[in-house]
Amino acid sequence: MPKAILPHGFLENRGGYLYIDGVSAIEIAEKFDTPLYILIERRIRENFRRLKSALLKHYNKVRVYYSAKANTSLTVLKILEDEEAYLDAVSPGEVFLALKAGFQPDRILFTGTSVRDDELEFLIKHGVTINIDSLSQLRRLLKMHVPEILSFRVNPEIGAGHHEHVITAGRNSKFGIWEKDIVDVYRIALEAGVKRFGIHMHIGSGILSVEPFLLAAEKLLQIAHQIRKELNITFEFMDFGGGLGVPYRPDEKPIDLEDFASRMLSLFKSRAEEYGLGGPFFCVEPGRFIVCDAGILLTRVNTVKITPYKKFIGVDAGFNTLIRPAMYGSYHPIIVANKLNEPESEMYDVAGPLCESGDLLARDRLLPEIQEGDLLAILNAGAYGFSMSSQYNSRPRCAEVLVKDGKYSLIRERETLDDLIRGQRIADWLQ
Repeated sequence: MPKAILPHGFLENRGGYLYIDGVSAIEIAEKFDTPLYILIERRIRENFRRLKSALLKHYNKVRVYYSAKANTSLTVLKILEDEEAYLDAVSPGEVFLALKAGFQPDRILFTGTSVRDDELEFLIKHGVTINIDSLSQLRRLLKMHVPEILSFRVNPEIGAGHHEHVITAGRNSKFGIWEKDIVDVYRIALEAGVKRFGIHMHIGSGILSVEPFLLAAEKLLQIAHQIRKELNITFEFMDFGGGLGVPYRPDEKPIDLEDFASRMLSLFKSRAEEYGLGGPFFCVEPGRFIVCDAGILLTRVNTVKITPYKKFIGVDAGFNTLIRPAMYGSYHPIIVANKLNEPESEMYDVAGPLCESGDLLARDRLLPEIQEGDLLAILNAGAYGFSMSSQYNSRPRCAEVLVKDGKYSLIRERETLDDLIRGQRIADWLQ
């Protein structure tokens, strides 16, 4: 069994069977059925602590905002609230969930785009810090309320990411305020009575190199300097966004956290001193980095189909359960949870149950010989897995289970067929 298949110490091969932080994958799949998301509590905490510790070695004013969109399970949010994380929310729903999980409003930063007036009213009511994405949003907010603190999302015109759909800066991006307009929006806020300020950027997702972050950070610091010179504004925090990637493919290497922390904070501290920016909090917004490899999707083989051209494994999870392979062409490691000691001898496409040709979780994947009833474990599924799942083809969403040191707990019930009609009604004239 190749060592790289089991990427960290929470996944174990016990006699050819997969154990997830001391819990049998076979047992838990039989108890809760499949498809089933498994989340590893200790790995979530470990990932968060590794990043925060690396940053604190170089600067003592650090905030790590968890990007909730990666995984909004209440249990995940509660774990990170317990770790004293801050939280990056992109919708009122994420703010609602964060508050339910125990986050105080002053630890939540809302960064939305195309924000409605009633959503602004919700944010004002709950007292979270707002990160403004457009002049339109600013003007509408100030008509309703002048907050004590306000931040602005800058488009640094430098984007990066693993797919064009996740690049969030640059000339083709819908996000952020352009440099030529940034001084004006800060001036409007200052003249309206806003007293404290932050500044923010986000260049993309799934980045495994430090260089794009450094290029964009340099640009953001220059923009902050311009604002400082023209308006005499100091910044309470500078948020350099998320995007820290994780390796999905066997040939990919993880980003060097120590290198990232050292080089980013060296640049930050030197420019803050040179530009007279004071001592703002240094902020980052990891999502995928914290939860990705803490999540595994278990799915049962129900069909083996051999054609003149392909061998297909039919499983009970499709892109309604994990959309990343269909949406981004993403690669996820797959292992056979009940055959870890068997040789990888056959090439398969792993196909879901949806009535879509694109419902493939993997193509041309070398695996042990597969029989119906085998259990596949799809790794690195903790980020943008359940949070992007749907009821497409009228299939109820799956359950989630948390594991910790040999214990497990159901944290989200599997939907039933009745959940498919919840909230629906037949038009009166058709009754």
